[in-house]
Amino acid sequence: MALLEVDDLSVTFTRRGQRPVRAVDGVSFSVDAGEVVGLVGESGCGKSVTSLAIMGLLPRQPGLRIGGKAVFDGTDLLQLDDRSRRDIRGRDVAMVFQDPLSSLNPVIPIGLQVTEVLTRHRGMKGAEAGREAARLLDRVGIPDPKRRLKEYPHQLSGGMRQRALIAMAVACKPRLLIADEPTTALDVTIQAQILELLKELVRDSGTALVMITHDLGVVAGLCDTINVLYAGRVVETARRRPLFRQPRHPYTVGLLGSVPRLDAGRGERLNPIPGSVRDVLPWPDGCAFAPRCSRRVDECVGEPPEMVLTHDGRGYRCVNPAPLPGVTPAADVRATAPTAAEPGPVPAQAVPDDPPPAPGLGPAPHEEEQP
Repeated sequence: MALLEVDDLSVTFTRRGQRPVRAVDGVSFSVDAGEVVGLVGESGCGKSVTSLAIMGLLPRQPGLRIGGKAVFDGTDLLQLDDRSRRDIRGRDVAMVFQDPLSSLNPVIPIGLQVTEVLTRHRGMKGAEAGREAARLLDRVGIPDPKRRLKEYPHQLSGGMRQRALIAMAVACKPRLLIADEPTTALDVTIQAQILELLKELVRDSGTALVMITHDLGVVAGLCDTINVLYAGRVVETARRRPLFRQPRHPYTVGLLGSVPRLDAGRGERLNPIPGSVRDVLPWPDGCAFAPRCSRRVDECVGEPPEMVLTHDGRGYRCVNPAPLPGVTPAADVRATAPTAAEPGPVPAQAVPDDPPPAPGLGPAPHEEEQP
């Protein structure tokens, strides 16, 4: 059983006199214990709203509607009352936010903010909590932790503030950590250090991690499974190596093709995705990516495409996906995801054991493929 199972999650905002805005539309994914799962996509695709809905942190307002399930260790987080949710949040499920400067309280020293977590969820007080807070800051790589405990957020660098947030998040040894763009606004060197820190924490503690990012380089070096989002929907999900070697959804192909490469030839041009992200107010019929898609067919503008699953656990939401090399259309056996009303096995797909890299995408990340 998965540690976290998100099933058909939807988040809708309704304003008076306007059409409802569905920021998240039927998002489903799962996270196993110790697994690193990525949610990747452009700004506005619903990544952060998904995480805030799971954590119960979306501001309450008229017109907000949240549907679906987010089952953590057998408990649906979306059905909990505020008190029960607060007990789980921080202790069993923790989150690292995107902007540490606005996430930390500017008028409270770092030490008090860390010890508050220890006092609430681990029952530590006084000197014991102070020693543990210093140990946590040292663990995440903050030098001279005892002095830093007395400092305020504005006295720390951006990288140190992010490390302090991570220290607060892992203070109670959570089973699931959600990191929402944890390297935003940090320089490349500090980004690499923060990502390496997260990898060490996951490896040493067995904590599961949901990494939310727009950076394909981050998911390539960190994630086991990757979910690509577009316009509030998961359009492709796959293990890391298959996704980078042979993406199926045209949007994923476009994302990978628009990334600059160090091994690109002189004068080689990038392949940008035409158009722009479609406004969600006039919600499109059929596939939301169809207006920008080079593989668009008549079926794309009818009903929204179903998720197609394959025998190796990957899936894509497309009626005309990028072909696999060496596989004829007749051999490309597909099946839509079974519903609760129509359970059943998914036919296997004819996929080469080791397909070559997609043209123009470069080599896949080096890794040992997990079963």
